[in-house]
Amino acid sequence: MESGPDVRVERLTRYIFSAPSWPRSLALIVVLGFVIDAATYRVGDELFLIGTLGFSVPALVAFLLTVPLVRVFGGYITWNRSALLALACTVLAVILSLSPVLVFGRALFPMLYAVAFGLAFGLRLLVLAAVADYRISRMVLPAFTQSAAAIAVGTWFFTPGFVPYALLLQAVFGLVFIFLIWLIERPLKRAFQISGLNFLNTFIAHLTDGSKNMEDFFREIGEEVYVPQISLFFSRDAGKDVLFTVPNVHPGPMGDVGGGNLPRILHDTFPEETLVAHGCATHDFNLVSESEIEKIARAVEASREGLAFSAVASRPVRVESGSVSILCQRFGDALLMVSTRSPERTEDLDYSVGMAIMAEGRCAFSEVAFVDAHNCMTSVGSPVLPATRIATEYIAAAREGFRAARDLPAEPLAIGVSHVRVPFTREQGFGSLGVQALVTEVEGKRAAYVLIDGNNMAPGVREQLRAVALEDVDEAEIMTTDTHTVNTITGKNPVGYVVPAKAIVPYIEQAVREAIADLALARVGAATASCEGVVVFGSQRVSQLASTVNAMLVFIAPLSLMILILAFLLSVIAYIALQ
Repeated sequence: MESGPDVRVERLTRYIFSAPSWPRSLALIVVLGFVIDAATYRVGDELFLIGTLGFSVPALVAFLLTVPLVRVFGGYITWNRSALLALACTVLAVILSLSPVLVFGRALFPMLYAVAFGLAFGLRLLVLAAVADYRISRMVLPAFTQSAAAIAVGTWFFTPGFVPYALLLQAVFGLVFIFLIWLIERPLKRAFQISGLNFLNTFIAHLTDGSKNMEDFFREIGEEVYVPQISLFFSRDAGKDVLFTVPNVHPGPMGDVGGGNLPRILHDTFPEETLVAHGCATHDFNLVSESEIEKIARAVEASREGLAFSAVASRPVRVESGSVSILCQRFGDALLMVSTRSPERTEDLDYSVGMAIMAEGRCAFSEVAFVDAHNCMTSVGSPVLPATRIATEYIAAAREGFRAARDLPAEPLAIGVSHVRVPFTREQGFGSLGVQALVTEVEGKRAAYVLIDGNNMAPGVREQLRAVALEDVDEAEIMTTDTHTVNTITGKNPVGYVVPAKAIVPYIEQAVREAIADLALARVGAATASCEGVVVFGSQRVSQLASTVNAMLVFIAPLSLMILILAFLLSVIAYIALQ
């Protein structure tokens, strides 16, 4: 299968890593200085202590000053990242300044030392602009700290001419890296009118302290959409009322940013026990901010007006076509359909595929609530797009479901609901809602709709959990909300990936049995909420963004190499001119 935007975004995560603790980085800096000192002492070189004074001390100075200076200018960087940056620049300086000496002799060492710390200044400027504050003018002084200390040390080790040459190289490499930053920023500026480094700043801030400033970027590239949301309102004389709603926007992109926590927020908005299933939407339909959820909630609330209730429903029926299986049940004159391809990959359905199914179903039913159970992740891959073989299978299975459900007799309906909290965390693949279960009973036939607050399921987990539910009911489906609160960096954290299925089984059993114990006669009303002016990422925006960033990564390396070679040649020319 061809890689889609979600796959390309997933691949970008290989560039993300956590900085080691600062004591470890500092220890390596000190040890490296001692090793160089030992080598120079053994050969009786007058450059003895260049390791400690020339490399370790500037790194320690940079480590101590970078964090407070960055914060003074309004940016943010952790001590761990400051130490790692100082270590990286020290290793680079050692390699560039000492390795050629072994071949060409130490006569070139002053020039190479100045070049190395000129490059270190440029590199520090680039990194600080990327991780701390994209405004270059504010990062010049924090970036210069390591080189400034090295130049001060150089005045003691080298001739007086070293200082003006070293300062000249700071300017050369600084300008070279500012130009490089401009080139890196240009593609995103032209395509989306956003600063790539500013976006990276806010992304790191999100990972570090949960900042939601990324939503400002999403809103800049977003566009308004008008989407329907089908809801089933269950009313009972005994027991809690239930709302089963199917948004056709996507609960992403990550963490609590945008619509990442859509299921939990909608659940907490309404007085009923609310189950927020996963509708037909890809990452193009990610909400740009959490505030957009309020528009959806208001639309759902408004759809209650004039609601007609029915006390009857059909028994559940399952239909199949190709790899697609759909659990169908009619409630009054509305139809609920829960689809899956498990054990084959069950991923996001494009909005247009869902709309085509629901539009066709409206010929026989007043409302069609179509759910993507989102319950088998074999890999992070492309969504199901229109006109593909899989999309055709979904439509064919839905047509079979329309025919089967339309002819079933309607009998009195009873429902029961339960909500079970689980002791698992977001890092383990579970959102804060835990496990919810809606059990229906018609003609003595029971169906369990089990909803787990998570983003998809590991292969085979749905089958294991469904088998447990089927011990107490006649038909069942296990769904996930697709909450992206369980994803902060990578999109792969499905239910059952960290926590084994056998550890989840007791909570599925508890949820189903509590819902059965809660069974009571019910009436149901179905309505379509028109969610108007909801701002989402926009059609193909994720694909465009991922493609732009991947293209940037391809040309950045060779372009950077050419620019650095040019800067090095300028350094040599300047050295010769000053002699």
